[in-house]
Amino acid sequence: ITRKPETSNCAPALSQREFLPAYLHCIPLSPPSASASASAFVLARFNRARAARMTLPHFVCETPLFMPVGTQGVLKRLDVTSSKHSPVDGSPMLLTPEESIQIQNKIGADIIMALDDVVKTTTTGPRIGEAMYRTIRWIDRCIAAHQRPDEQNLFAIVQGGLDPVLRDICVKALTKRNLPGYAIGGLAGGEDKDSFWRVVAQCTAALPEDKPRYVMGVGYPLDIVVCSALGADMYDCVYPTRTARFGSALTPEGVLKLRHKAMAEDTRPVDPTCACMVCRTYSRAYIHSLVTKDAMGSQLLSYHNLYYMLQLSRDLHYSIIQGRFPEYVLVCLRLPEENDEEAVEDVFAARFSHRLHITEPLFVCFCSFLTVTSPSGSAMPWRLQKLILELVSHHPRPKQR
Repeated sequence: ITRKPETSNCAPALSQREFLPAYLHCIPLSPPSASASASAFVLARFNRARAARMTLPHFVCETPLFMPVGTQGVLKRLDVTSSKHSPVDGSPMLLTPEESIQIQNKIGADIIMALDDVVKTTTTGPRIGEAMYRTIRWIDRCIAAHQRPDEQNLFAIVQGGLDPVLRDICVKALTKRNLPGYAIGGLAGGEDKDSFWRVVAQCTAALPEDKPRYVMGVGYPLDIVVCSALGADMYDCVYPTRTARFGSALTPEGVLKLRHKAMAEDTRPVDPTCACMVCRTYSRAYIHSLVTKDAMGSQLLSYHNLYYMLQLSRDLHYSIIQGRFPEYVLVCLRLPEENDEEAVEDVFAARFSHRLHITEPLFVCFCSFLTVTSPSGSAMPWRLQKLILELVSHHPRPKQR
């Protein structure tokens, strides 16, 4: 990243109300080992969710933060690099921890990733433990090979599949190295949402409070909201741009398929609530005419989808700052505020269950939650946050106040 962030357009779309002063609830993060160059402050918290500001050599970013991902240099301003995205000609290649760090040192990104051994989360048997222990051995080789610790922040990656014992072993081993930050890897590989969220909950609870937490390969909006509620800070995924290549746009109501014939005469913006250049300039019909025959359509939708994800990040950040995180979760999930179980069932059936593969426990959780709220819905935000945490981290249900 080569330019400073704009400060004049940082007001949250969530609300025009003033957010809390930056000095309120500021908690400085302790400096990382080896004089790493990142510094950050936790500006505010809501239970486990937290809003922070990280200062890197080339950028100041606010968390929760979604980081766009592109391969083969498609996105040249990516702040986090991984040597596993290096282009190859298809010939066999041996990538060692030392070579991985050497490549990333040359790239010069503010945050670089240790080489890990990744297996699909649906894998069973001894291969999962083998990969986890290899990842632990490799972290020491990555640290030893790191030639720019004063300029680049080396993050370790927690592995262990869906096994809570292996995840715990890996977290404890990696945190002993006192690195600038930690990533949770090996997820979003075909496992069900319930298992995925439980692993995130376990890892964020065990990782240091004073270091950034990065959930790798996560790009669905709902996953980002839930993982942020569990204390994660950073995310990356090809989902927004990959979805755009198939002619689909991300909107608050769900995925809008611009290739559909119904879009051919729709003169509305892609998302009437979005302020991005694409939504201010082009109609759905125009985008439809492009995505069926011109690469420009995919590029415009990529622009919109990335804007949508970055706006989601900003809204999460400011909702925590404002102390309005539970209310924002309701807005994000677009749940009705009345005490109507059937209405919520309709929302989930229409907007979430078929598209994001929401597991039955989460659905039952929200429906049972509505039956105990007051008719005005005033108790909903507090209970919603607690029930999400109960579902994904096995916390006991709190007593009603």
